[in-house]
Amino acid sequence: MIRRSSRFALTLWLVMVWLFGVGFAAAAPQSKTEIIVSAAISLKDALDEITHLWGAVNPNVSVKTNYGASGSLEIQIEQGAPVDVFLSAAPKQMDALEAKGLLLEGTRKDLLRNEIVLIVPVGSSLSISSFRDLARADVKHVALGEPTAVPAGQYAKEVLTNLGIYDAVQSKAVFAKDVRQVLTYVETENVDAGIVYTTDALSSSKVKVVARAPENSHSPVIYPVAAIKSSRNPSAAREFTNFLSSPQARAVFQQYGFTFAKP
Repeated sequence: MIRRSSRFALTLWLVMVWLFGVGFAAAAPQSKTEIIVSAAISLKDALDEITHLWGAVNPNVSVKTNYGASGSLEIQIEQGAPVDVFLSAAPKQMDALEAKGLLLEGTRKDLLRNEIVLIVPVGSSLSISSFRDLARADVKHVALGEPTAVPAGQYAKEVLTNLGIYDAVQSKAVFAKDVRQVLTYVETENVDAGIVYTTDALSSSKVKVVARAPENSHSPVIYPVAAIKSSRNPSAAREFTNFLSSPQARAVFQQYGFTFAKP
């Protein structure tokens, strides 16, 4: 009788341990997958909002963003930085990665378009109304992105070269590490004018747009996106890349002034 009671007690104890283990496993939170998205800093406002939308429908895949000049981000990827998705502000940087076999096959596509504009501080007393005015003697300092690393600087150089005034403007240029720094220089009135994207100008109440660059004065401003071949989570990277073309994401991009590249 004692032996049967002992066996029953042991069986009951084992069942309770098993049930506790099952309950604990069910209650334990599932581990999250993380993907790292490196993106041109001109995308920051829109992409921050889009990653929140992504999180609402994909709670098990978190997105960590890394913003900067597209040229700097390209170099980071080439040097082995743990990046899953790359969004560039120009095809040049994406072309370089593709040529080196660093993109996940079948994921590259042109996503967005933007425009190049000339901005001045809201309180500017200079009557600047065109890109050609930048060559005037009374315009002392002009903020530009560094052309070799910053796509906005590359486009600005193309516009000014097309107008035949790049040398004159270069002598008074204040080169910035990215397009947002150009915006800051203008906002703080440390320069008389700057060349940025439409979307950057729209993000600030401290600057005003005085001219838009004609499309034929520079290469088309196209933002390509692709997943990176060395991604630790290629499936999630593909899904996020596709999500950027979803109706929800497109609505956000449009809200911030971007237009869409042709399929």
